[in-house]
Amino acid sequence: MKKLLHTFLYSLIIVLCIACGAYSFTGGNTGNAKTMQIDFFPNQAPIIEPTLSQRFTQDLQDLFTRQTNLTLVTNGGQLHFEGEIIDYRITPMSATAEQTAAQNRLTIVVNVRFTNSLIEKDNFEKQFSFYHDYPANDQLINATLDAALTVILERITQDIFNASVAKW
Repeated sequence: MKKLLHTFLYSLIIVLCIACGAYSFTGGNTGNAKTMQIDFFPNQAPIIEPTLSQRFTQDLQDLFTRQTNLTLVTNGGQLHFEGEIIDYRITPMSATAEQTAAQNRLTIVVNVRFTNSLIEKDNFEKQFSFYHDYPANDQLINATLDAALTVILERITQDIFNASVAKW
């Protein structure tokens, strides 16, 4: 009985290892693509945060270079990302008894055009957005701004990754 249990466990481990070998834990399927081009995303929102365009573009490039085997090129990429930041908005979310805001929400919206030159049916133009809530008595500068941008940009870039190569 003990030998049968060991054989079963050993077989299960072998099957799992083989199955995991064919699966990408990042979920990215780049097909036959070898190159990607991620253009600079200009900030065309009514409110301009000076560092946002550069930070967003860099975060998106970093995510794709970390989670895929694609080579980043400046032009002619088989997978091409372009677009613009179209909204950067701060809105009050909850009120206090004194009828003032207790919490504010920063929302960022990015319009993305994705072109896959190898599989045209994968092409899309789509808006991605996310938000971060912070106390209304905090000013959206320094550490508060950095924390908000980290949360928002991580989510938006991951959503872009999922929509383009993970097909989620």
